[in-house]
Amino acid sequence: MEKFYLEKPSIERKEEIIEYLDEFVKYDSDINGSGPLVKIYDGYTFEEALDMCLKTKDEEYAKSVNRSPSKTFLLIRQDDNKIIGTINIRWNLTPEMLQFNGHIGYGIRPTERRKGYNKINLYLGLIEAKKLGLDRVMLGCDVNNIGSDKTLKALGGELERTEIDPQDGILTNVYWFNVDVTIDKYKDIYEPYIIKEDIKVK
Repeated sequence: MEKFYLEKPSIERKEEIIEYLDEFVKYDSDINGSGPLVKIYDGYTFEEALDMCLKTKDEEYAKSVNRSPSKTFLLIRQDDNKIIGTINIRWNLTPEMLQFNGHIGYGIRPTERRKGYNKINLYLGLIEAKKLGLDRVMLGCDVNNIGSDKTLKALGGELERTEIDPQDGILTNVYWFNVDVTIDKYKDIYEPYIIKEDIKVK
């Protein structure tokens, strides 16, 4: 059985992270869940983007760069040590952020999709959200993103509303999760696939 864990981004993974992000560009796919790491496409060096990514857990720093505090993690498949996805967990959101952006963004690399990995990714992300003291989390999803919508439903997300996000004009489903309830309800399904230790650093 495949096993997965979350890992903090690091300079040791530089080439792998860049290759991971470039895959989204190659497949003309939106890059979700990677936090400030995507700044490499805005003229930042990898080192600068990584520094921002690691610093945004500090609320004052996050505010200084016009972001909410957050943590970004790599989803690693243990058997081949490969980056399969990323997940970004945010807290202290403004009311505007709670309209559509939500507490969690996530993504799976294009060549590893349709294998159920994002469900494992989200389950691990909810465990991290609990560590951060988040009791309830919201995620928004484009109604046409069938894979993501199935992921949210598979982990018991409760659909609050479907509205057009004024920022991009996209019809969006907004789901809420009770963190403790979801972790407990689905642990028998997803815990066999995860390594639930402290976050690993390569």
